[in-house]
Amino acid sequence: MDRMNSYVTADTIRRRREEIGYTQKQLADQIMVSDKAVSKWETGRGLPDISLIEPLAQALRVSVAELLCGQLMENRNRAANMRRSCFYVCPVCGNIIHAVGKGSFSCCGILLPVLEAEPAAPGHEIQVEVIETDYFVSLPHPMERSHYISFFAYVTQDTVVLRKLYPEQDAQTRFPIAGPGVILWYCNRHGLFQTRV
Repeated sequence: MDRMNSYVTADTIRRRREEIGYTQKQLADQIMVSDKAVSKWETGRGLPDISLIEPLAQALRVSVAELLCGQLMENRNRAANMRRSCFYVCPVCGNIIHAVGKGSFSCCGILLPVLEAEPAAPGHEIQVEVIETDYFVSLPHPMERSHYISFFAYVTQDTVVLRKLYPEQDAQTRFPIAGPGVILWYCNRHGLFQTRV
C-alpha cells in the first residue's frame, strides 16, 4: 500500500500563501523564520524542517495532511446538513471516518479520499423492511475476511446512525425510523452504495 511519501512542495506553499494574502515576510513572521527561508522554500531551493511542518500548516490554515499532499479541501457544508455527510475508510486498518462535509483526513499515513456513493450494483441490492418502528436492512452478501460489508449507515437531515459490521456476522441491521433519508452500505471491495428511504 502506498503511503504518503511526498513532502511539502514549493508550489503548495506559494499558492496557499497567496490565497490567504500573506507576503513572504508575513508568513515568515508567523512561524518565526526569515523571509529568505520562505523564499527558498517557494523556489525549490530548500525545504522547511520537519519541526516547522505543523506551525507552517497552521499559518497557512490547512491540515498537515493537506500541506503534505498539496490537495486543499474546503468544507462546503457550513450548515452541517447531515444529508451531505461524507465517509472515509482506511484501506489498511478499516477505520471509518464520518464528517458533515468534505475534509482532509488521513489514517495509517494515507490521505483518504471521500467515498462517492452509487446506486446498488448487481449483487449489492439491500432489502429494507419496516418492522414496528424500525427499518430492518439486510443484504445477502459474503461476510468473509477478504470480502465483506463494513458498515451500514442511516442518514437523515439531522441524524446519522452508523452500524459497524465484521466478517462472519450477517450483513443486516436495524435502524429506528427517524424520517426520510438514505441508507448507505460499504463493501470493502466494491465501495459505497446508497438508496433512499
